[in-house]
Amino acid sequence: MVKISFQQVSAQKPEKEKDGDKEEIQIPFSHDELVLPVNSKKSPMSGLWCIVLGLVIFMSGLIMASVCLYRYYYYNPQLPASSHQIPEDSLFHCRMMYEDPMFAPLLGRQEVEENVGIYLDDNYEHISVPVPDFTSSDPADIIHDFHRGLTAYHDIALDKCYVIELNTTIVMPPRNLWELLVNVKRGTYLPQTYMVQEEMVVSGRVRNMRQLGPFIHRLCYGKETYRLRRRTGQRRIDKREARNCHSIRHFENTFVVETIICDRLLL
Repeated sequence: MVKISFQQVSAQKPEKEKDGDKEEIQIPFSHDELVLPVNSKKSPMSGLWCIVLGLVIFMSGLIMASVCLYRYYYYNPQLPASSHQIPEDSLFHCRMMYEDPMFAPLLGRQEVEENVGIYLDDNYEHISVPVPDFTSSDPADIIHDFHRGLTAYHDIALDKCYVIELNTTIVMPPRNLWELLVNVKRGTYLPQTYMVQEEMVVSGRVRNMRQLGPFIHRLCYGKETYRLRRRTGQRRIDKREARNCHSIRHFENTFVVETIICDRLLL
């Protein structure tokens, strides 16, 4: 028990202090409550580790978000650049019947199929040739960059890129090709056409990819890339040479073009 005493306050000095003059108030107090709380001391390292862990989680999320945005909005190797930004009437799925004069009596008419994207503002064309059904040509992605004056072939079967100067006598400019395909899409049927052949040979390796421009750089990034030169003369490739050559059949005009690319020139 704790005893608390109060003395009476008076203006006159008391003559005697008597025990009876004191008022006593007894307050019960449990001894268990006399225990004082002990302040726990936390290590400053624990708070530091929490901050570091939070920063790591935040940076990881930021990096993953950046990668997703880059892959799906800036770069997608299966689609032409900025394909999500162009109107649908600039994308075409085309089929063309043609006749190969060398094999016409045996094979008759043949068909080539491709997807075409025409980018008038950027002045280039992107052609995607799927795996053909009956011919021995390779599937490919082709870019004709009229601003840089270059053509790039990505042979999908070989996973290699080939770059050469743009041949404006064969490749129609973007505006002209767009008008042609719009008319075909509206119902104007392209009659059976013929095939021309262009022969090219590898002349060297491309080291500086950025000099090829952003569209070809995006197409050929991470792939072996070689420069081509056109083969002079009218002689057709024989069987011995054909073993080192690959062909891509496509069209960017009113006729089909067979582009034959040889790894090296045989004499």
